[in-house]
Amino acid sequence: MGEGPGGPRTRRFRSRGCGCGGGLFFFVLTVGILLSLLNLGVGVGVSVRVPFTESNVTIAGVVGAKGKAVAAFPSYTDGRLGGNQNFFNNSTTMTIGPAEGAALVIVGKQDDAPVVDLHLDVR
Repeated sequence: MGEGPGGPRTRRFRSRGCGCGGGLFFFVLTVGILLSLLNLGVGVGVSVRVPFTESNVTIAGVVGAKGKAVAAFPSYTDGRLGGNQNFFNNSTTMTIGPAEGAALVIVGKQDDAPVVDLHLDVR
């Protein structure tokens, strides 16, 4: 960087906060409560096998009514929400009244997981 009239120039970076946590809150607050009024749960997930291993990388998310949301995860992620049986497991959940939202990132062996999977589920 060069010198300006008042001395050396510096760059300032500023984060605007909220990130995924704030986004999840508003998503569950709006979409989740709407789906809970309809008694629905919606799940979306992607899973890909790590080459030359038996492990998969899975990213999945669900939103909807409390009893229906978690059931919309792919079947090979059963019992892994908040679990520690994989190499990497990052789980996030949020409940607002009758609505629930959850996101899951897993790296590790997942029984019955296909080589490539796109999961869409409405319950």
